[in-house]
Amino acid sequence: MQKDTILIVDDVDTNLRILKELLGYKYNIISSLVSTEVMDLVLKYNPDLVLLDIMMPDCNGYEVCKKLKSHHKTKDIPIMFITVRTDEDSIEKAYSVGGIDFISKPFKPKELMMRISTQLKLKKLIEDLENSKKQLKNLASTDSLTKLYNRRYCMDSSKYIIEDAKLNHKDISVMMLDIDGFKYINDTYGHIGGDKVLVEIAQNIKESVKDIGIACRYGGEEFVVILPDIDITKAFYIAKKLNKNIENLQIYFENKVISLTISIGISDIKIDNEDTIDNALKRADEALYQVKNSGKNGVEVLS
Repeated sequence: MQKDTILIVDDVDTNLRILKELLGYKYNIISSLVSTEVMDLVLKYNPDLVLLDIMMPDCNGYEVCKKLKSHHKTKDIPIMFITVRTDEDSIEKAYSVGGIDFISKPFKPKELMMRISTQLKLKKLIEDLENSKKQLKNLASTDSLTKLYNRRYCMDSSKYIIEDAKLNHKDISVMMLDIDGFKYINDTYGHIGGDKVLVEIAQNIKESVKDIGIACRYGGEEFVVILPDIDITKAFYIAKKLNKNIENLQIYFENKVISLTISIGISDIKIDNEDTIDNALKRADEALYQVKNSGKNGVEVLS
């Protein structure tokens, strides 16, 4: 099990030695006699906890704590103050600048160990909660099968993309894609084979618009790609290339090769008079319908 790392800052060498002896068997210890180098040490070693003396000759602990709490890379690292000061004003100030606990000198070993252990456990709990929140957010915005963004995320993100486009006079193109003959694929290879096709197509779409667009599974075998800052002419060439990629794609399933095609409809959002993606999606869907009616496996534009 990896040890937690603690940075100890105290201008008295004897205090550092005492703390190292008490804590060194259980934690990785970094120490400093100079408070002005704390920021550099924290950025370099990313400690799990900082033990910080208040009374320092170069820069007092309060000021060091403020600096750490104001930096985006260090603001979440817990800071415990160690000091001979036990008056209420000093304690109140220690908490007001961002400290999470206050340990008075001379140290009581058991109390010190318990307080440090408690704060490190709290830090771990907070980190676990934050990770859980991120995972829940990803689950809420991602299609579980294809790992593309889902329809809800597509609609929500389009609002911000349109706002930005209006503000900066940018183009926005929209592609609607549909797998040709997907019912036949499901009937022939079963839903497991159909799911494999969806996953492979989704990854191909994602790779094709990487860094330039937002790919979403819109529903069933239908996908939507939002292309910020790309006009409809460029979108057409992107769609043609994607169409060709899928046409050449071979998907292996149970010792069989599945070949397939997609149809793509394209439109653009009229940023001068449209505030949502809805009308652009309708036009893209109409363009997609035209491709389907004219033999599938193609690209059509309806602006």
